[in-house]
Amino acid sequence: MGAAQDPINDRVGGEEYADNIKAGDAETPLKDKAEAIENPVKNDADALENDADKVDCIPGEVKEILKSLASKWENVLDANALQVIPLKGAMTNEVFQIKWQTIAGESSRKVLVRLYGEGTDIFFDREGEVRTFEFISKNGQGPRLLRRFANGRIEEFIRARTLSASDLRDPSISALVAAKMKEFHDLDMPGPKNVNLWDRLRNWLIEAKRLASPEEVQKFHLDTMDKEISILEKELSGTHQRIGFCHNDLQYGNIMLNEETNSVTMIDYEYSSYNPVVYDIANHFSEMAANYHTETPHILDFSKYPDLEERQRFVKTYLSSSGEQPSDSEVEQLLDEVEKYTLANHLLWCLWGIISEHVNNIDFDYMEYARQRYQEYWSRKSYLLSSDESSQDNVTEGNNGKEVLTSTTSGKTVKKPRVFRKLKKLFGLSLFRSKH
Repeated sequence: MGAAQDPINDRVGGEEYADNIKAGDAETPLKDKAEAIENPVKNDADALENDADKVDCIPGEVKEILKSLASKWENVLDANALQVIPLKGAMTNEVFQIKWQTIAGESSRKVLVRLYGEGTDIFFDREGEVRTFEFISKNGQGPRLLRRFANGRIEEFIRARTLSASDLRDPSISALVAAKMKEFHDLDMPGPKNVNLWDRLRNWLIEAKRLASPEEVQKFHLDTMDKEISILEKELSGTHQRIGFCHNDLQYGNIMLNEETNSVTMIDYEYSSYNPVVYDIANHFSEMAANYHTETPHILDFSKYPDLEERQRFVKTYLSSSGEQPSDSEVEQLLDEVEKYTLANHLLWCLWGIISEHVNNIDFDYMEYARQRYQEYWSRKSYLLSSDESSQDNVTEGNNGKEVLTSTTSGKTVKKPRVFRKLKKLFGLSLFRSKH
């Protein structure tokens, strides 16, 4: 299947709209995340193959809207001669780059068409998402909304490229992302500014239990997961935490880089809401374990979670982007909170994977993705939380006679000395965060 020339997000990133179009949104895990990442698009020769079939993917009413838009652009040769390029990797919606030939010497006109996936309204409020999209666009933070229709929208296509997984490890690009994230968090989005995370977790748990088979309910302990959510809310919530408008899905496919201006744009706001800003940073760090442009896009490699130096550099840039240099203690405190919020992040995307398995037809192993997130939650929990009220943890006696914590995860038993938590408190979390 043909692809577009620029990596796009579908999350879709692409060219700035020549009429200003930004490409879209790439979600991760392809989430789009329910949408995920459009794979870098191949060359035009490939894209031109079977154009007739591709055009048929676009509903008739949408084609008429596209032709109407193009007819108003003086440099388009033929508004009816639109080229449709499916963008691969979307996990929730179908995303297409639409382009028209222009007069000699000018680049083609492009827009992005997003067709909403069936059943994905479980994850977010589409009307709320569009309001967010329009607000962010008006504040110069994202692409313009060109037109809406019953089951989708047409967006500006940005002249920029979607980041790759390796780009997130580039210190200069990471610094741009950190500063942009702080800018995003400072947006004064209209409406209530209440934390959304805990309600979202509980609502998704309800949906997961409704859709899951008895075997899946047992495998992921869905009947007792509400206790885990309550434990996390109690442990992680604090009056001192800064609440900001968070992207909540900032994986590499949702970040566009304009190399001429050396600036980044965050796209795809379907999961955006007010939350503790540390949760958004935790989500971004956790997404570094993913590469959605491989033969096995659902496989996560948590050894790629950023090391202490990378995390410190990101947080320092984030905090200093407002003009004041943070103290070492401020950086350390924020890092500690971020690490704890990775737990909530793993549970959320675990539930997302379980639900997506039952409502989405996109070729992605959602259930295996969910299993990995679930396993990572249990492997990290006892290290990161001061209390241990887990519904799946049991205290047993180890071979050396010392009390250990046994956590059952995906059939495996992981023993962790209780003395570990004391050392963590004494010397600092980051010294003990192992990679695997």
